[in-house]
Amino acid sequence: MNYLLAILLPPLSIILAGRPILGIITLIIWPFALFFSGGLTHPMFILLAWFIIFEGRNKER
Repeated sequence: MNYLLAILLPPLSIILAGRPILGIITLIIWPFALFFSGGLTHPMFILLAWFIIFEGRNKER
């Protein structure tokens, strides 16, 4: 479920993955990056969220 949320709202997904400070920083940067790049930076934030989710799941094991 968190991976699907990472596609739509990467900052919220990062917060729910257990990294609240990074999520807040991403939440501040994300809208400006989307606006100024025309949406080209959205995949970068998706990959960041996926790596954080993956790291959190591997750390639990």
